[in-house]
Amino acid sequence: MDKKISNELSWSDFTKVEMRIGTILEAEVFEEAINPAYKMIIDFGVVGKRKTSAQITDLYSPEELIGKQVVAVVNFPPKQIANIMSECLVLGGIGPNKEITLIQPERSIENGTKIG
Repeated sequence: MDKKISNELSWSDFTKVEMRIGTILEAEVFEEAINPAYKMIIDFGVVGKRKTSAQITDLYSPEELIGKQVVAVVNFPPKQIANIMSECLVLGGIGPNKEITLIQPERSIENGTKIG
């Protein structure tokens, strides 16, 4: 077993995680956050629009995020982050300097598409 994997999930655990494709509609600097972050509204099609915060300021500007499709977990309970309730978790790869590279579909796909 690979030593770099910290926790094993059962297949049943994995099937509980609902990941969907969404398009970022709004992104702005999240001034109230402790760590540099953006506030975003993401359209997940049939799942609706969700608010979130993401610490992705190292590699992205708010302007370039608008219209970008991302992958997010949409079935976590809402979480208070400073003055907003985060309603999803945008996924990304964590680089050596803790910079986040967003996970994106390789071509445009319908918002709300489920990841499996």
